[in-house]
Amino acid sequence: MAPSSLSTRLTLLALLSASTFYFLYKSRRRRLKPLKQLPLNHNPRKGKLFFITQTGTSKTLAQRLLKVFSSNNIPFELVDPQNYEPEDLPKEFLIIIIASTWEDGNPPQNSKFFVNWLAEISTDFRAGSLLLSDCKFAVFGVGSRAYGDTYNAVARDLGKRLRGLGATEMVPVGEGDVDGGVLESIFEEWSEKVVTVLKGGLVMENVNGIVYGSDVESLESDDDGGGGDIVDLEDLAGKWPSSKKLINVAETNGKLDGKKEMVTPVIRANLEKQGYKIIGSHSGVKICRWTKSQLRGRGGCYKHSFYGIESHRCMEATPSLACANKCVFCWRHHTNPVGKSWQWKMDDPLEIVNTAIDLHTKMIKQMKGVPGVTQERLMEGLSPRHCALSLVGEPIMYPEINVLLDELHRRQISTFLVTNAQFPEKIKSLKPITQLYVSVDAATKDSLKAIDRPLFGDFWERFIDSLKALNEKHQRTVYRLTLVKGWNAEDVDAYSKLFSIGKPDFVEIKGVTYCGSSATSKLTMENVPWHSDVRAFSEALALKSEGEYEVACEHAHSCCVLLAKTEKFKINGQWHTWIDYEKFHDLVASGRPFNSEDYMALTPSWAVYGAEEGGFDPDQCRYRKERHHKSKQ
Repeated sequence: MAPSSLSTRLTLLALLSASTFYFLYKSRRRRLKPLKQLPLNHNPRKGKLFFITQTGTSKTLAQRLLKVFSSNNIPFELVDPQNYEPEDLPKEFLIIIIASTWEDGNPPQNSKFFVNWLAEISTDFRAGSLLLSDCKFAVFGVGSRAYGDTYNAVARDLGKRLRGLGATEMVPVGEGDVDGGVLESIFEEWSEKVVTVLKGGLVMENVNGIVYGSDVESLESDDDGGGGDIVDLEDLAGKWPSSKKLINVAETNGKLDGKKEMVTPVIRANLEKQGYKIIGSHSGVKICRWTKSQLRGRGGCYKHSFYGIESHRCMEATPSLACANKCVFCWRHHTNPVGKSWQWKMDDPLEIVNTAIDLHTKMIKQMKGVPGVTQERLMEGLSPRHCALSLVGEPIMYPEINVLLDELHRRQISTFLVTNAQFPEKIKSLKPITQLYVSVDAATKDSLKAIDRPLFGDFWERFIDSLKALNEKHQRTVYRLTLVKGWNAEDVDAYSKLFSIGKPDFVEIKGVTYCGSSATSKLTMENVPWHSDVRAFSEALALKSEGEYEVACEHAHSCCVLLAKTEKFKINGQWHTWIDYEKFHDLVASGRPFNSEDYMALTPSWAVYGAEEGGFDPDQCRYRKERHHKSKQ
């Protein structure tokens, strides 16, 4: 055979699909008769549709794909890999896997044995490269680009392992980004390709030098040999479709000029559906149900009971919808973006404040005429006096956060800011605010990783450094604990050890709020503690502090309890957890250093822990909904 002929053949072999290559390998002739087979939807055996999932997203997508297969008469069986014996894989003729990537690029718990088995068998020389040669497969990955190099690592690795065992890849590995706002559309596009292949269609793609395709039969009709069913190898190169779909992976990372929009159209639609008003390209504002409640004279939130905030004059906003965590109890169901640093276009802080107030007051005006809303309270609500920078995301990520705070204070609007303890340097550089919170969602490294699902690999070090930075602040500081039964509600000893690091003025302990079912969270009503559970936990935590902290206030309606530093805020037997807001603004305007004791105020008796009112303002009218539950038959 001439060298030039050998070179041509090697080049052509590199272009062939995995299935064609297999048949070339089996044949010892120069000419190959293509495989005659019916479309896969006519095969009486069922394919296997595996879902590898941690929070349920991949399972939801797999169930959706199963319905599509069913409507197209393609028999498939939904399989949880933890209930499947991987040694049966060589018996399968068709496999589709929807795979999530979990912590540090590892597979979720339900699939570790399955994935590890594939990894081991693919490197075992006794198995060989033809173990799965009778099987076709496709893989779709569910991950987050915010995790960098580990993005969809599980799906990519599964594709590599299956190819290495001789399985034929029908379409390239699909990669969905749960935080990019386009997961649904990417999955739909990938699913259409899979269905097309399974129904006997031809899908050609060239990805990173690999040519994917199906329907070997279609090569017959264009045979240059005069209509026979024999195809010469040298002729195969001309049989591929003239227009190949090229996918440039570099163009799919969401960055066009390094100044991408934080809020994509899909993210915007999801947040607006939840009632958020989007400001510019990365901020938001939303009217709180407690704002509506106090406008109607039906009581304020726990911030009213603990600190004297007038709920009907409180504005909930954020200058950054992005976050560095993906907490299991997130009430946005992860519809907001995530990131480790600011990488988006940046809006002007003055414009953010102006627009937030404008949108907030418009929402307040919509309450006009609602039963219980008086003209006096409506007019007060149109002039917000407080801003809770805890709406969604991580407000401290916004590069101009200090300028934004200055603008709010200039307008005599007090500020509460919540940070998720992943940006210690930002905490250190933060200007004085009315009250600074750090979310302390867990007390150990393992439980924090499981609950907050942080993006940073050094999340625990950042968490501890954030608590240390909080200790250096002179204004009011708070640890916010969210209790989740079965996750973190038993770690009293571990939590108490964190007190000495940040030495917060207050510790807020709140039961998790159940926000309905979600593909991103496994929480159910079983994980929601009763107020009595929160009280018991709070009392135990106060006891552990050996008198440094005492239980000061409660708001039963919010399932929330407040611990306060005894020496600072209990004066002559009376608690002073409330805030003198006028005094705070005077202190800020003075430019002189001040501390949390300089603007505290007396706590009313009805807000004190153990009071008959349970933290409900007696000047308000308690409204209880009448609930009708269907009797069990």
